[in-house]
Amino acid sequence: MNLSEEIFLNHLGQTSPFPFLIPIEKAEGVYLYGPDGKKYIDMISGIGVSNIGHRHPHVVAAIKEQVDKHLHIMVYGEYIQSAPNLLAQKLASLLPSNLNCSYFVNSGTEANEAALKLAKRVTGRTEIISCKKSYHGSTHGSLSVSGNVVKKRAFLPLLPDVNFIEFSNENDLQKITERTACVIMETVQGDAGVRIPTKDYLKAVRQRCTQTGTLLIFDEIQCGMGRTGTLFAFQQFDVVPDILTVGKAFGGGLPIAAFISSKEKMQLLTHDPMLGHITTFGGNPVCCASALATLEVLENENILASVEAKGKLIQELLLHPKIKETRRIGLMFAFDFDSAERVTRIVNYCKENGVIGYWFLSNPYSFRLAPPLTITPEEIKIACQVIWNAIENS
Repeated sequence: MNLSEEIFLNHLGQTSPFPFLIPIEKAEGVYLYGPDGKKYIDMISGIGVSNIGHRHPHVVAAIKEQVDKHLHIMVYGEYIQSAPNLLAQKLASLLPSNLNCSYFVNSGTEANEAALKLAKRVTGRTEIISCKKSYHGSTHGSLSVSGNVVKKRAFLPLLPDVNFIEFSNENDLQKITERTACVIMETVQGDAGVRIPTKDYLKAVRQRCTQTGTLLIFDEIQCGMGRTGTLFAFQQFDVVPDILTVGKAFGGGLPIAAFISSKEKMQLLTHDPMLGHITTFGGNPVCCASALATLEVLENENILASVEAKGKLIQELLLHPKIKETRRIGLMFAFDFDSAERVTRIVNYCKENGVIGYWFLSNPYSFRLAPPLTITPEEIKIACQVIWNAIENS
């Protein structure tokens, strides 16, 4: 064990007994570079973060420009600052009219926590309905509405009055009633292994929520920001939520997320009580500048137009008899295998041969890919050849 590994393992809190332990010195585009010069193609985008690649020049320039002006100057919501103003204005121009007011926070789990609070405040109700196999974050509230029972067991009790329905099961929608404050669901379930609903299902969810006065929250922290081929995944399903949460790729590599709703609903967080939601570093100007630049890249560089073709190319290159099922939307993949052990062997082979793939927390028998949307066809072919070899040798 070298000194860097010793420090990492002994002085940083660990998330599992088996971290990846790749030393990284630099990142650029779709590549990560070790101190010894070894490079890796990042086929998971840092778990859904680097959708426009690592260190996109437009994002880096925006960060540097804001750093030369100011960093944090006041808690969220008090001072008028150009970076969060411009970001909020841009989002309002890109979203439906009922999603015209953004509240910027620090991470996806905080966005979901705040969305749940907003739903309770708007409706005056207490019941929250989520979906089985869902993942919404690791803080207490977000964990409460996540579907992985194993991950929750050690931290009970969690939020009361949370109930679960089966994702994509229309019969379960009758469980949404006049006492339900909100339904929170990923537009496309990520950690469950890329579970894609039908348009009819999401329309039925929307209709049931409208009938019962229940707010519909779409969590697009993983599936948003172009990952599915449209800027927001819900745009493919002809359904609009009452509250939208975004994060991960939203910041272009910096930590920022948002919960977004109507001005009318969001205003309720300002009274009874005042400071209904508050965050010290929310709306950080450097993070907001980075997020705005990320949206500009997605809008101006025509990246989304090629997502579907790139997704099809990967799917075609990874037709292998050992794959039991492939689920894909845009550049979001799950490849099912016969065991978690085989997936681990594939992941490790890829890592040793310069490609980063991964698994899903709640679906360990699926191999996970979600490359930067900026990846080229040539880079796809190189990465897929390594992945094919990994499957062949697993």
